[in-house]
Amino acid sequence: MIRLENLTKKFGDLTAVNGISFEILRGEVFGLLGKNGAGKTTTIRMLTLQLLPTSGQIFFQNKLPQGNELEIKKLIGVVPQHLNFDQDLTVEENLELTARLYHLPKNFRQKKIDELLHFVELEKVRTSFVKKLSGGMKRRLLIIRALIHSPKILFLDEPTVALDPQVRRKIWELIQNLKAQGITIILTTHYIEEAEFLCDRVAIMNVGKLVALDTTENLCAGKSLEEVFIELTK
Repeated sequence: MIRLENLTKKFGDLTAVNGISFEILRGEVFGLLGKNGAGKTTTIRMLTLQLLPTSGQIFFQNKLPQGNELEIKKLIGVVPQHLNFDQDLTVEENLELTARLYHLPKNFRQKKIDELLHFVELEKVRTSFVKKLSGGMKRRLLIIRALIHSPKILFLDEPTVALDPQVRRKIWELIQNLKAQGITIILTTHYIEEAEFLCDRVAIMNVGKLVALDTTENLCAGKSLEEVFIELTK
């Protein structure tokens, strides 16, 4: 689905991402782990076409972004870590605004909004202002807003940050449901148990380099993923 070849990003003398190469397979949940400053955010910003690489290539379904930006942007949905709703609009109005930005036809966008609200059990708050929602509701709304145009690839940046364990589990169930629909998911998280529970494969970055990439079972080999992560990122 996505292939990185010797991807590098430099900011002056700082090499934030240093020649990383890997593939993200269709329909998998792919975890990207690393300490602060490891290069995760820079990598995601390049994968979501917010940053141009200094060198190396990214292929989306064997196509380069150059000349195919609009086509690729239709393929991807992005769920940011920070809430960026218009807090003075209702749940439905926020979704309607996003649907219009993607130029979805009127009849289709209303049907899609209804389906997504039902999917995450937010029908009862569709006319509520976003600022009045709980943290868990806002996270679910962030996710379905990114799904409004039916992307094939979904980027989740710290999707359960600051949520209590019970709400976090509900978000995990939602992610599993999305995977069951065939959506390819790229997940960044600081919760090691989250990656262990959700991800088919995990890539670990340290100081801009890729230091491990495998299934959690193969990486752990009798250890916890947290122990492996600590050893690789010393």
